[in-house]
Amino acid sequence: MTNHGTKLTVAFGILLASSSASFAVTEISWWHAMPGANGEVVQALTKEFNESQSEYKVVPVFKGTYPEALNAGIAAFRAKQAPDILQVFDAGTGVMMGAEGAIKPVADILSMGETKFDKSLYLPGIVAYYSKPDGTMLSFPYNSSSPILYYNKDIFKKAGLDENTPPKTWPEVWEAAKKIKTSGAANCGYTTAWMTWIHTENYAAWNDISWGSNENGIGGVDVELKINSPLFVKHFQELADLAKDGTFRYGGRTSEAKQLFTSGECGIYNDSSGGLGDIIKSGMNYGTGQLPYEPESKNAPQNTIPGGASLWVFAGKSDEQYKGVAAFFNFLSKTEIQSRLHQVSGYLPVTLAAYEDTKKSGFYEKNPAREIPIKQMMGKAPTENSKGVRLVNLPQVRDILNEEYENMLAGKQTAQQALDKAVERGNAAIKQAIGQ
Repeated sequence: MTNHGTKLTVAFGILLASSSASFAVTEISWWHAMPGANGEVVQALTKEFNESQSEYKVVPVFKGTYPEALNAGIAAFRAKQAPDILQVFDAGTGVMMGAEGAIKPVADILSMGETKFDKSLYLPGIVAYYSKPDGTMLSFPYNSSSPILYYNKDIFKKAGLDENTPPKTWPEVWEAAKKIKTSGAANCGYTTAWMTWIHTENYAAWNDISWGSNENGIGGVDVELKINSPLFVKHFQELADLAKDGTFRYGGRTSEAKQLFTSGECGIYNDSSGGLGDIIKSGMNYGTGQLPYEPESKNAPQNTIPGGASLWVFAGKSDEQYKGVAAFFNFLSKTEIQSRLHQVSGYLPVTLAAYEDTKKSGFYEKNPAREIPIKQMMGKAPTENSKGVRLVNLPQVRDILNEEYENMLAGKQTAQQALDKAVERGNAAIKQAIGQ
C-alpha cells in the first residue's frame, strides 16, 4: 500500500511538473525612470498587458532619474546582466546609437511579432528622431513630450494678471513673473525644469537658431556648439538678472523645480508636457500655454523637438524574449492604449491613429491645451536648426552646461562668460568622445 501510494505521489509530481512547464511564462524585465503619477501609469499598463495574455510577464523596475537609469543600464550591460528593455531619455539617444552590437533595433524585434510592423503608423517627427539615417527605427517611442508653459491661475488672479491668458513670449513671461513677485502673490515668479533641454536645445529649435554645427549633430558626430550667440546670451542674462532678487528660482538640473510650482512657491513653470500628471494630482488650479519664444526671432515659433524617452532593447536575448518584447510593444501601440496614455499623462500619442482617435472623441475641444505639444512639434516642417539634437555624449555635455549655468545663477559669472565656457568645455568633451 505504501509502495502504491509512493507511485501515485511520484506520478502526481511528474504531472504537476509537466503542467507547469507547459504554462511557463517568459519574464521581460523593463527598467524605467518614471516616478509619481507616470510611474503609476507604468504599473497599470504592465498589469493590463500581463493580464491580457499568459505567455509573457513584463516586470517593471524603477531605476531613478533618467540619467541614473541610463547609467544603470550601461553598467548592467558591461556586467552581462542587462535588462531586456531600458527606458532611455532623449539625451541618451546618441549614446545608445553609438553602442552598436549592444542593442537590437526595434524594427527587427517588431518584425518578429504577430503583427506586421509599419513605421508609417507612428508620428513622423518622433520616428525620425529614433531612427538611423537609413530610416531603420532603433527604439520604441514610449513617452514623447514637448516643453510647454504651466501657470497657477490663482496666483495670476492674486497678482492682477489675466488668468485665462498665458504669456506667449519671453518678455511677457518676465513681466508676469516680476508682477507676481512684487505683488506678493507668490514668493517667486518663475521656475523651470530641464534648463539644458528647454532653455538651450528647444530654445534653439523654437526660435530657429543653431544649437550646434552639422545640423545639431543629426548630420554627423563632429559637432561644434553655437550656444554663445547673441540671442542665447540675452536670454540667459535675463534669467541671471531675475535670479538676483528671487523672481526666478532655480530648482535643479532635471525636474526638481516641479515641487516649487506644485507647492505654490512659484507662479509660472516650464516643463515637459509629460509633467502634467503630477500637476493634476496636486489639485492646483493650473493653466497651460505654448513654449514662449523670442519676438525678435523672425521665424519663431518654429517647431519643438522631442523630449521624453524611448524603449531600447538589448542584444543577446532569446527569440522567446524578443517575441515577448514585440508583443508588449504591439500592445503599447494599440490605438486605445496610446489614446489613453496621451490623455492621462500629457505625453504625445506616438501613433497617428491615436491622435486622430483623440481628436474625434472631442477630447481637444474640452481640453484644448492638451493639443499644444503636438501642434508645437508638428506645426511646421523642421529646419536644419530644429530637427533635434544628437551627440554621442549629450548627457556629459548637458552636465557641463549645467555647471556653467549654476555658476552664472550664483552670480559668479555673466551669461556671456558662462556660455563661452560651456562652448569651450563642451567642444573639448565632444572631440574627446569621438576620438579626435
